[in-house]
This record gives sequence, structure tokens and C-alpha cells, in this order.
Amino acid sequence: MNRHQPNRRRLSLVAAAAAVALAAAGCGSGTTDAGTDAGSQPASGLTLQQVQDAGVLTVGTEGTYRPFSFHEGGTGELTGYDVEVAAAVAEKLGVEVKFQETQWDAIFAGLESGRFDTIANQVTITDEREETYDFSAPYTVSKGVIVTSSDNNEITSFEDLEGKTTAQSLTSNWHKLAEASGARIEAVEGWAQSVTLLEQGRVDATINDKLTFLDYQKNNANPNIKIAAETEETSLSALPFRKGSEDLVEAVDAALAELAADGTLTEISEKYFGTDVSK
Repeated sequence: MNRHQPNRRRLSLVAAAAAVALAAAGCGSGTTDAGTDAGSQPASGLTLQQVQDAGVLTVGTEGTYRPFSFHEGGTGELTGYDVEVAAAVAEKLGVEVKFQETQWDAIFAGLESGRFDTIANQVTITDEREETYDFSAPYTVSKGVIVTSSDNNEITSFEDLEGKTTAQSLTSNWHKLAEASGARIEAVEGWAQSVTLLEQGRVDATINDKLTFLDYQKNNANPNIKIAAETEETSLSALPFRKGSEDLVEAVDAALAELAADGTLTEISEKYFGTDVSK
């Protein structure tokens, strides 16, 4: 047997696990999609003219998913990266924006039943979802990252995680990527605990979404941690619409292109992440 074969197999497992983790990472604070209620019929597609006649674009969002959709201080106005992007798109379409706050588990059902026109909540584009929804052009691009202490020079790739200890939530898809990379897992409740264990030297690394790291650093500027490596696979988030909304999607794509060209998407990105995550 070729002695290098196990390494090639591990690399393929890591790539597959990375793709799965990224697909689930950028999709709200929950992990599953919910369809329409049993026995109900999905609403039809929506045209640009219908939205303009109504004078409003109704957008489903969680309102509890910082920094994408949240209330500052828990009780302030709805804000966030996705909220500002959706509002800017609506302005380009010449209509008002109205947000409907909905739990993630019911958010797709709300779209399909016509409660709202689209969702702004880091909805990742996947093959499965593209069979059900029309998607706009992506407005968020992210990768999975390995985060280590700043003085760690031993880990520079996912291959380097073999035999190392990573801090991961056991319910997260990043846990699967860490396992596929050959790491030993130290169970944690979330990102904050992972950072603490890194700083204490109790783990070698943690894997998470790059947006999580950027949001944390924007608010904390922690010099003790760094990104050591990134996945080749990317996660693309966009606005989903009901099937049959082609001309509305075209108008939204044109709006997003204008927002990219005039620097609005970059400005919103840098406000929440300190860098441009829109491309």
C-alpha cells in the first residue's frame, strides 16, 4: 500500500468536512431549515412590480443573531450587518423595508407562506436550497479558520492539527472538521470559552467561522490570538426568494452591484467586522 494514501484520504475528508461545516455555519443561529406547515401551499413568486406597488420589502430575520441581526443592548432598535444590507437594497429598489422577526426554525416557512418576501439572516447558498428558492448574488463571503495563540508557529494548516487539541462545541459542525483533521477535541460551550482555553494554553487551537473571529476582534482587539490557516472552501450568503421571483432577483442583484460599486457594502462590512466580508 502506498504509505501516502492515508494522508490523501485525510485531506479529502477534511475538504468534505469543511464544505459541510461552512454550509451550516452561515445560516442563522439554528442548524435546520423548516418548510411550510403540513398541508399548506407555498405562496407564488414575487415580481418587482408587486414589491414596488406595495411600497415595501418585507424581510424575515431573527433579531437575536449578533452581529448580523440584533437589538443593541437587547432592547434597542433592530440593527446588524444583514439588517443594514437589506435596508440598503430596499432603498435602491425605491421602497421601504419592514422586518419581521422570526425564530430560525420557522423562518423558511414564513418565506414560503408569503409572510415576508425574503430573508436577511446569513442564509448560505446550498445546492439543496437552490432547488427550492431563487437566490440573489451573495453579499457575504466567509471561510472556516484555525485560530491559535499568537505565539504558536507549529500550526499553519489543517494537516498540522493531527494529534493537537482543539476546543470545539460538540454540537457544532466545526467539531466534525476538527475530528476529520485528526485533532483531539476539548469540549466547550462556545467561542468565548475556546478563546479562554487558548489563552491559558490548555488547547492548541479552535476552528470556527472567520466572521466569528472578525466580529470578536472588532470588539476586543485581542493580541493573544491569530488566524493560523483558512479553508479553501467558502461560504456564500445571499437573500433567498420564492421560486418564480426572477425579475425581482435581477433588480436585487442590480441593487447589490450598485452598493458594491459605491462602497456601501464595504462600509457596512467594516462597521461590523473591520474588513470587507462582502467579496
